[in-house]
Amino acid sequence: MEVHVSDCRADDHRTRVVDDAPGQQPALDLIELLFFAYRDFVGDADRRLAADGFGRAHHRVLHFVSRNPGMTVAGLLDLLRITKQSLNRVLKELLEKDYVAQREGEADRRQRLLYVTEAGAALVHELAVLQSARINRALAECAPGARIHVVDFLGAMVDWPAPEGRRAVTREKG
Repeated sequence: MEVHVSDCRADDHRTRVVDDAPGQQPALDLIELLFFAYRDFVGDADRRLAADGFGRAHHRVLHFVSRNPGMTVAGLLDLLRITKQSLNRVLKELLEKDYVAQREGEADRRQRLLYVTEAGAALVHELAVLQSARINRALAECAPGARIHVVDFLGAMVDWPAPEGRRAVTREKG
């Protein structure tokens, strides 16, 4: 099946084959665009994180702890789908450098609740500004109303662990 797909530039439309049936060709053009988009999207943050000796794993932990203050270590493990060993290394560095604070749970003292510190919040904000600039530049080249389609597309790409998982991640937060 052929469809006309905009590449987000009003003056440049391309005709591409959409792979929506078994046995058809892979969507190599979209796969390549996702590789390049991811490389450049995370590259903006990578360069800033390197100044503190951090990497992408640190960024993910900071981002989700910032968006979910008081989340448990177990909750973070579930959300990121990583091993306890890999989280412990990253979390230890963030705690030692005072970007994340850890507190005992009030109801269950075995729980470790995570919060970003002032320094952690500042870094999360700086990284979000960097990455938002790239997103906003790209959306400015798209047709009006494209943002909702991008959100729908990216959300559909995720293997959500439960129906409430998508709602929890995509709901508007402060």
